[in-house]
This record gives sequence, structure tokens and C-alpha cells, in this order.
Amino acid sequence: MFKGQPKGLFALALANTGERFGYYTMLAIFVLFIQAKFGFTAAESTQIYGGFLAAVYFMPLIGGILADKIGYGKCVTIGFAVMFIGYLCLAVPTEANTVGKVAMFGALALIAAGTGLFKGNLQVMVGNLYDSPEYASKRDSAFSLFYMAINIGAMFAPTAAKAVTNFFLGKSGLVYNANVPALAHQFMDGSITPENTEKLTSLMNSMSGASGMDLATFSHTYIEKLSTSYSYGFGVACISLIVSVLIYFCCRSWFKHADVNAKQAKAANINEPELTPAQTRSRIIALMLVFAVVIFFWMAFHQNGGTMTIFARDYTENVASGFTRIGFNIGCLALIAISVYTLFGIFQSETRNGKFSSAIATVVLWGAAYWIYSGMPETVSIQPSDFQQFNPFYVVALTPVSIAIFSALAKRGKEPSAPRKIGMGMFVAALGFLILAVGSIGLQSPKELGGTVSPDLVSPTWLMSTYLVLTFAELLLSPMGISFVSKVAPPKYKGAMMGCWFAATAVGNYLTSIPGLLWNKLPLWGVWAILIALCLISFIVIFSIMKKIESATES
Repeated sequence: MFKGQPKGLFALALANTGERFGYYTMLAIFVLFIQAKFGFTAAESTQIYGGFLAAVYFMPLIGGILADKIGYGKCVTIGFAVMFIGYLCLAVPTEANTVGKVAMFGALALIAAGTGLFKGNLQVMVGNLYDSPEYASKRDSAFSLFYMAINIGAMFAPTAAKAVTNFFLGKSGLVYNANVPALAHQFMDGSITPENTEKLTSLMNSMSGASGMDLATFSHTYIEKLSTSYSYGFGVACISLIVSVLIYFCCRSWFKHADVNAKQAKAANINEPELTPAQTRSRIIALMLVFAVVIFFWMAFHQNGGTMTIFARDYTENVASGFTRIGFNIGCLALIAISVYTLFGIFQSETRNGKFSSAIATVVLWGAAYWIYSGMPETVSIQPSDFQQFNPFYVVALTPVSIAIFSALAKRGKEPSAPRKIGMGMFVAALGFLILAVGSIGLQSPKELGGTVSPDLVSPTWLMSTYLVLTFAELLLSPMGISFVSKVAPPKYKGAMMGCWFAATAVGNYLTSIPGLLWNKLPLWGVWAILIALCLISFIVIFSIMKKIESATES
């Protein structure tokens, strides 16, 4: 799995891990933050969320075009600086007024611009490591490992966000409760019902920091303290970005040879493969066809920070018991994820000592995970952002399984092409949202709830299962898509084509707001049914044009 990979892969992957940890820490609480601080509705907050994601994934197109002219490394360096300023601005607490909104949107713009300069160009350098015949056969597995490293950062992000938020909220004698932000805003704008007033009073009386307060003071204080706690959570991104910068520059010699665009290669007399105009055109057309299809995957998949987070808050039990509670301890998840790699080491080690060491490590890791699990309370509290740790955990744990399966198929000459894997991913994504649709049957619609938490809550396993199936889809689509672009893109347009991959992602991310706009207009299951239909249509479309895509990329 790791054997035979250039060490530059590990340096670039770790640099990306730190950056992604900060990004996903911010994303885990972003919708909750803007709803709590500014009182935005689900439709408004998911539009902002979708617009931000669109900007984050569209800007690599600009960054890629720029990098094709001035170099990938220069753009990555500038990107680090711009992102840091953006996260720093977001981490500074502001008032919930016009100035606060301007500061927030300005910070989001800087983060998007910095990510555009950083993300795509870093991945182009990873692809450049595999342009030599020595490493060419390891390209797909390399991007799977690179993608796994991204998700190591993402796996710990929700826990970090929750820990920082709870710490600063707790310093004021307050605790997080999903009901309070909406009820507090209803009280402040005068729209609260007598029933909800009673509920808010009960919640206020349960918190030591609210002693002696009336409802007006409590509402303002809770919103202010919660918003400030979220802001400090965003500060985690600043710290993790510094770590990424240190890794990137300390290990630069490992991948410096991959920091060469077509213009620089020509100036240095480095031979780049020449394509005819017809070959260039056919490859670009094939890439564009794939880009068009994956738009709908990202529209569906990135509901994790939007409607799926709202579902976690309003429709899912806020406690876990029995074996399920192991999923809400990041220590257990981390040990289980590592044990997957040591377990594979038993079969992949070439020496008896290596196999024995891997076996011992696996047993120790499982024992440690069980020890932590057995010491957990019978019932553990859950916050909505906690569910976002499952997708990256599944990615980290399942990556060696994915690599092993496709490596075995490759040895038999039966490995599906990257476009076929993408098509299969669309079908699997539809199955993921089918689980959520079934779990939503019989629940009140969001409109009927009126912004409060449902009286009928479902088990956390519905969301956990959905995230598992969506992760299978993601592993078929995302790392394979990035590998496909790095392999097929014409040398002169590598940065631009990687940027186009992210631009397609950006369009899908912007469309994530559509389910949010329909949130208060459809039955709950109907929101997920729309996503199922879009994934199935995309699956049919990509397989209907598969021969055209594969023939173009073979030229």
C-alpha cells in the first residue's frame, strides 16, 4: 500500500492534512454558527453555505490558470497566507450586526481565494510525481492515500470544534442545547409562542450561568456566548494551517522536482509529451463530460454540512447508548482506523517478524479501543456536528480495503476504468440517500416543526448508515476523479483542468442550497427523494456516454 511510493507524496499529503483539519473544523459548525448568531433560517443558511462551498471549489480554476503561468509552488505559498488571514478574521468575535456580517463574508471570500490558490495546485504536484514511468502504475493508489490523508484531518475536526465550543460556553456556566438558539431568536423578534416560552424558561433554569436572568437577558447572553465560542472554534484552523506550512517548507526538497509547469519544463529543456490539437481537444471534451456528471454527486454529498446537519439537530436523538456510543468517541474511532492498517500489514508484510508485529499491534489497538469503550457512560450526549466525523473515519478505515480490491482486480486485468468507478459511485450515492428517506417516513415536515426540534426522534444509526454508504460512493468517485484528471489532462492545461474539476465541484456545492430552499416546502422524505433521483439520472447518463469518454482518453 505505502511501499514504492515517492516520499514527496507523504510530504504533500501531510501538508494537506493540516489545512483540511482546519477547514473541516470550521465547516462542522459553520451552519450552526450563522443560524445561532444571525438567526438565519434553514433556507438562508444553506444558501450561504452552498455559496461559500461553490466559491471554495470554483477558485481553484482561477488558481490553476494562474499556476500554469507562474508556477504551482508560488500559488500554494500565496494560498497559505491568504487562507490564514481569512481564518483569523473569522475567529475574531464580532457583533451580530451589519459590520459582523460584512466581516464574516469578507473572511469567507479570503478563505475561498486562498483555497483556490492552494488546493488544486497541490494536487497537480502530487500528479506530477507519477508522470515518470517508475511510478505511473501507482497513480490511482497514490491518490487514494492522498485522499485518506485529507480525511485524517477531517475526522478529528468535529471533535475539535465541539471541544472548543463547549469549553468556552462552559466558562459562562452555559451548556449547548439545540433548542435554545431558535427559541432565543423567536423570543427576541417577538414571534415565540406561549408553549415555546415555557420551554425556553425551563432550559434557562437548567443552566447555572443563567441564574438571576430574565428571558430577554438570557436570550441575548446565550446567543452572544455561543457565537463567540463558535468563533474561537474557527481559530483552530489558524493553528493547523501553521503546522501545514511547516511541513510543506521543511520537506520541500522531497517534491521540488514536481513543482514544474509546462512553461517551466520547456525553459529547463525537460521533455513533456506532445499532443496533437485533435488529441488535446478529445481529452478536454472527455474531461468536461465527466465534470458535468459529478456536479450532481457533490450537490448530494455535501448535504453533510447543510440539511444533514439540520436533520441531526432536529430529527435525531441527542444521546447514544449501547454499542452505538463507540462511534461518538474519537479516540475509539482513531484506534479502530489505525487497526485496519495493522491488520492489512499481517497479510502484506514480507517477513515473519513484520507479520507478527502487525498482529500484536492489531490486538493492542483493539484492546485499547475496547478499554475506552467499556469506560464510557451508558449514555453519551451527541451534538449535531459529531455526525460529520463518520464520513472521514470511514474514508480512512476503508481506503486500504478499496486499494486492495482494485489492486486485485488490476492483477486480473479486470479493474474498472476511472470513469466507470465514477458512474458506480453515483449509483451507490443514491442508495445512501434511500436509507435516509426510509428513516424519514412518518416524521413531521420541517414546516410543521416551525424551527423547533421534532418530538419524534430517530436513532443515530440512520445517519451513521447513510454516511457509511455515501463514503463508499465517495471512494469510487473523488480520488479516482482527481487521478483521472492528473492522468488525462493535456500538459499545457494541467492546472486549468484540475481547476475545472473543482469548478464542477463548485457548481454542485452551490446547488446544495436547493434542498435547503425546499426544506420547509416538502415532506422530509421528499427532500432526500430528489437527491436519489438526481444521482440515478447521473448514473444513467455517464454509462450512456462511457464509450465516448474511454475512447477519447485512450488517444
